[in-house]
Amino acid sequence: MNIAILSQSRKNYSTSRLIEEAEARGHNVRMINYAKCYVTLEQNTPVVIYRGEVLTDIDAIIPRISARLTNYGAAIVRQFEVQNVFTTTSSIAIVRARDKLRSMQLLAKSGVGIPKTVFARETADYEGVLEQVGGAPAIIKVARGTHGSGVVLAETRKAALAVMQAFNVENVNFLVQEFVAESRGEDIRAFVVNGKVIASMMRKSKDDDFRANLHQGGEGIPVKLTDDERRSAQKAAKAMGLTVAGVDLLRSDRGPLVLEVNASPGFGIEKITGRNVAQSIIEYTEYLAKTGRRKDKVGV
Repeated sequence: MNIAILSQSRKNYSTSRLIEEAEARGHNVRMINYAKCYVTLEQNTPVVIYRGEVLTDIDAIIPRISARLTNYGAAIVRQFEVQNVFTTTSSIAIVRARDKLRSMQLLAKSGVGIPKTVFARETADYEGVLEQVGGAPAIIKVARGTHGSGVVLAETRKAALAVMQAFNVENVNFLVQEFVAESRGEDIRAFVVNGKVIASMMRKSKDDDFRANLHQGGEGIPVKLTDDERRSAQKAAKAMGLTVAGVDLLRSDRGPLVLEVNASPGFGIEKITGRNVAQSIIEYTEYLAKTGRRKDKVGV
């Protein structure tokens, strides 16, 4: 197969691992910097051009789209889809997963456990918003973001009101979520490929940071999921229409709660668990080519 990894750098660990595993399995693989691609639109002639070359010989793509370039990257993926090129992650699923509100709405609709969440923008009823999530402390986050950025722990009522007011002044859509104290600064990342959890780790925050993301300096250790946690991760990925996903969960007194579903999860979990995530994704890419295109069934 001719496989393209849509990424911005071969030096990225995830990208280099995908290239390594694809080559080991005998595929022709190249990295395409999607940020430097452009498309031409003409009746019945969808084209992606990269460094002056019309990309016509690609069988499958593996998108690794950054949060900063979500819309542009998704547009490039969509153009490949129009050309009937297989993709491990659909363009609509990428956009869907990056929108925190949309994600929470879909997860709640699908019966996935999530922290109680309120979405707001311009409101004078900050007290009411805070009351809906059980008061302070509370988590306040911008509606779009990744790797733990744009997330604030408001430890007091006064702090929570001040953060909401500040977001309002800046015209920022935000979410307010209950603080799950029993999680103790720990969360779980489950890596899902084609409906199966292939690796899982527990991430612990360092120092006094409540965020456990590895990008925020958190530490990871392998963890065995409970049956409920495994089912929650699988159900969350399916609810988002993602066949490759990193699902972040909290352990709470009422069971697993899904925090986020990531459409381009990092491969740091390989180093921690010893599981070959890259190989699983290449195997799924091969499966896609053999069995045919999957339709996105989420619908929104």
